[in-house]
Amino acid sequence: MSLFDWFANRQKPKSPAKDRQEREIADGLWTKCPACSTLTYTKDLHSNQMVCVECGHHLRIYADERVEQLIDPGSWQPLDLDLRPVDPLSFRDRKAYSDRLRETQDKTGLIDGVQTGLGQLDGLAIGLGVMDFRFMGGSMGSVVGEKLTRMIEAASRDRRPVIIVCASGGARMQEGMLSLMQMAKISAALERHRESALFYVPVLTHPTTGGVTASFAMLGDIILAEPKATIGFAGRRVVEQTLREKLPDDFQTSEYLLTHGFIDAIVPRTQLKKTLAQLIRLHQPSLSVTASQLDSTSLEPASNGGEVLSHLMPKASTVPNSFPDSLPAKFRSED
Repeated sequence: MSLFDWFANRQKPKSPAKDRQEREIADGLWTKCPACSTLTYTKDLHSNQMVCVECGHHLRIYADERVEQLIDPGSWQPLDLDLRPVDPLSFRDRKAYSDRLRETQDKTGLIDGVQTGLGQLDGLAIGLGVMDFRFMGGSMGSVVGEKLTRMIEAASRDRRPVIIVCASGGARMQEGMLSLMQMAKISAALERHRESALFYVPVLTHPTTGGVTASFAMLGDIILAEPKATIGFAGRRVVEQTLREKLPDDFQTSEYLLTHGFIDAIVPRTQLKKTLAQLIRLHQPSLSVTASQLDSTSLEPASNGGEVLSHLMPKASTVPNSFPDSLPAKFRSED
């Protein structure tokens, strides 16, 4: 027997009761940041909206927490709680779609992958849809599409701006064309909302991909995203294999999309509610706001190195007075 073995045998094993007690104390008390590995007291992390206080990494949160963070207390009116998904195609992969739905509902306590409703954000009446990645990767099926469409239509009737928080792997393949048609249905509802001169802001969170990106996620008057969110259509490996070339390390991140003009601003989660309220006051036709009423802190550089709102505000000197003035001289009539 080696000296190491002798010392190891002399160690008294922990009693099961003591070991169980230590695990009970540790479970859920601390949360490890997946980006910087910092251990943070979970209660403090929740008070900071699940944003790491050390590195600013945005941990994943779900629909209930989003609603709580964005909607004023006591003002939330959920819509269409009775809508439930079905299996119209009797689809089966490794297991039947109906079984997969039932298992996911039991595991998550959710009916489907989105919550919709009407409420107030900083005293402003809005329509809100929040996708929940826990439910089959936030995939967009017929219930997700129907609930979002009904919410947009309700907001249009009440002349409310619409905010949709996106987190999705795309269209739900188990529903086939019924899933794909939701892209057009939601987009059509948003077009009618736009024709009523109402405001729409999608908030792209990690991840926003597939058919959601290809439809309503990119149709906003102003498109916001959380820092370092994955945003794209096809997966990175699919794109690389198709193009047969190596993609940049930051490809399909919110920072890459901001640099290339696909989104308008990256907003840290802790500033999201205030930023949305200011944008609504700027853009909603029925509301007015002057520059002096804006909180000056909104125009300071954000932690990501860009400005949250200042570059979104129109500059009068760059806006043509009329449509013909915006055309090159050779295309203007000489009346």
